[in-house]
Amino acid sequence: MNQLDRNAKGVYLITVTPFTDSGALDLASTDRMVDFCLEKGVTGLTVLGIMGEATKLTIEESRVFVRQVLARVNGRVPVVVGASAPGFAAMKELTDAVMDLGASGVMVAPPSSLRTDDQIVSYFQMVDETLGPKVPWVLQDHPVSTGVQMAPSVILRILKNSPTCVMLKHEDWPGLAKLSTIRAASGKGEIERVAILTGNGGGLFLPEELTRGADGAMTGFAYPEMMVDVVAAHARGERARAHDLFDAYLPLARYEQQAGVGLAVRKFLLKERGVIASDFVRKPGPKLSAQDVDDIRFLVQRQERRLREIG
Repeated sequence: MNQLDRNAKGVYLITVTPFTDSGALDLASTDRMVDFCLEKGVTGLTVLGIMGEATKLTIEESRVFVRQVLARVNGRVPVVVGASAPGFAAMKELTDAVMDLGASGVMVAPPSSLRTDDQIVSYFQMVDETLGPKVPWVLQDHPVSTGVQMAPSVILRILKNSPTCVMLKHEDWPGLAKLSTIRAASGKGEIERVAILTGNGGGLFLPEELTRGADGAMTGFAYPEMMVDVVAAHARGERARAHDLFDAYLPLARYEQQAGVGLAVRKFLLKERGVIASDFVRKPGPKLSAQDVDDIRFLVQRQERRLREIG
């Protein structure tokens, strides 16, 4: 098993959950999606994330979907599973199930009920105790979706208390200063170094975050090759090339990042690319208008032209 550790880097793509037009799990599309991601060069996969409609799945559906992904991956890359849950019993049940299936680790975000710094630190201490000493986990910092603001000092306290927290999924916005602060703390030996992968839908600040010390990206985008190529260019020291590639995809990534409608955009594009059979989004969820579709196709054409220009 590719167990998650502090040296993780690259692109861990957050996948969608494919459904049929009637809303059932589409396991054939799931297999195609896994193959597509691996062909594009991703380092790992993250399933049951916020954009994976995890809260719209039953516990049994979650298990079936994770089992299908892990079987198709067949150990080729690490797979992280979102395990956030309203209660610790459900979190423990899902974590045990997916780790037994071969998952590499789990990801946990704070519940929206947390208000103070001490509450946040205490909550993640309980997460650490609940998951146990053998389960590596990812701390997800996404205030836009959770409503929970975690200052750098709070994240550092959590990391000091939790030896099995091996990765920070950083997607605060604006968050470059926070990233720099956390990376500097590990550089000074204040905490053990953890992997930092960034989010913000398609990596809207990916080149800058890589310069600040991020190890890669953990987010979703209908064109995962963008993130793969940007991270690779940056690793080669080609900072300008990384920005040029990123800029070519930025208009579409920005469009896909729209609150409320972004998941529908991503699924539409994946259907257009032949990855999934249906762009169905479970309720409550958005639907695209004819004008939306026209916008998307126009942006795709411009993106293809720009990529040809930069080579």
